[in-house]
Amino acid sequence: MDIAPFTEQPFATLPHDNSRMTISKKSLGAIGEQLAIDFLKKNDYRIVCQNYRCPFGEIDIIALKKDVLSFIEVKTRRSEQFGHPQEAIHGRKQHHIAKVALAFIQRYRLQDKKAQFDVVAVYITRDGHRIEFIQNAFDLPLHLEGVPY
Repeated sequence: MDIAPFTEQPFATLPHDNSRMTISKKSLGAIGEQLAIDFLKKNDYRIVCQNYRCPFGEIDIIALKKDVLSFIEVKTRRSEQFGHPQEAIHGRKQHHIAKVALAFIQRYRLQDKKAQFDVVAVYITRDGHRIEFIQNAFDLPLHLEGVPY
């Protein structure tokens, strides 16, 4: 598993009052996804799709770098108080992401492309943000291997 840490200057548009941040979970997630997209673009990824939905669920970002299609889950947190963001991507979540990825591959006839599952963990604090990029974060669940798309 490869991790590429990335840190930038303070994210000045984060709303806060005194010492407490007043940003909603939904807004926090949207900000995290945008930071992830900016990070991916800076690292030569082409964004194919954002928030792809099908009956099996949703994938935050689908991107292409060279000949590899990356299915990317973004997890955003304000602190590590409740664990690392990537720890929230447990077996059940991996199963849903994999099913959505297989549906995407089938729908767009991309069976000839290499694919991987990545995670972008975004930490946002009043001092700025930090990104951890985890490539090949998990494999296709065994029970889905060999499933015809």
